[in-house]
Amino acid sequence: MNTIAPKPSFVSNFSQIAWVVKDIKVAERFFREAMGIGNFSKAEIIRLAEFEATYYGEPCDAESLVSIAYSGGTFIELIQPLSGRSIFQDYLDKNPAAGVHHIAYSIPVADLDKAISEMANKGLPVITSVNHPIANIVFFDTSREIGVFTEVMGITEEGEKAVQKMKSEAI
Repeated sequence: MNTIAPKPSFVSNFSQIAWVVKDIKVAERFFREAMGIGNFSKAEIIRLAEFEATYYGEPCDAESLVSIAYSGGTFIELIQPLSGRSIFQDYLDKNPAAGVHHIAYSIPVADLDKAISEMANKGLPVITSVNHPIANIVFFDTSREIGVFTEVMGITEEGEKAVQKMKSEAI
């Protein structure tokens, strides 16, 4: 008999969909011209080594160009891998046309350990982590089950301010 497992504590906090892209400027132009979403942040180079990032349990020194927009209650993230090994570069290697890489949920940083434990109990260990000042971020490989990775962001106090600022600037 099919049973429904208890929902993870974070599942009601859907917040983001992210694309890994070959060219972030081309992707931004598409969203602006075809979708009317023109409020992307200035693309920033994210150097994962600066944020104690891991890639399958090992230190990660990958770099990516990242841009974010807020639209319709959801953040849209564009990620262009630049160098190093990462789950983003892995995705682009397997999907040269690019595409949707992950969905994300946001929770208070104090609740992140609980979310990690809930996912581990479902057989989904952390495969990548990033300790950014705005959020402690973990990725789970749910690609076999749903075709994309799942990210849980433990939002810090600084991160909450950044989120509110982006929401207030959204078109």
